[in-house]
Amino acid sequence: MFYSIALILASVLVGVLGQLFLKAGVAKLGTIGAETLAHLPQLLGTIATNPLIIVGLACYGLGAAMWIVVLSRVELSMAYPMLGLGYVFVLLTSWLVFGEAVTPLRWAGALMIVAGVVLVARS
Repeated sequence: MFYSIALILASVLVGVLGQLFLKAGVAKLGTIGAETLAHLPQLLGTIATNPLIIVGLACYGLGAAMWIVVLSRVELSMAYPMLGLGYVFVLLTSWLVFGEAVTPLRWAGALMIVAGVVLVARS
């Protein structure tokens, strides 16, 4: 069971890395609004050649492959709630890496998610 939990956590962490790379890649693009979308082919070309976005999408692919292995080993009702840890890790890394402001209410929500995951894992 320990191996399965480790694999779930690894899958979640790879997904979080994907989010971080996508955010960093999009930050280089700037805000995407109606004016940007009017030039959709150019935007898609810029996205498709942005190394940070490519790495982020690759992380998603790896995370999906890992998740398939998880689903072959663990009941969905036990594994799926653990994906909630992704929210917690993204909150923490957004705060640490990007310097995003995180309110006490968000921290409280993250703690509730962790408590829920612990309860599911212990069941």
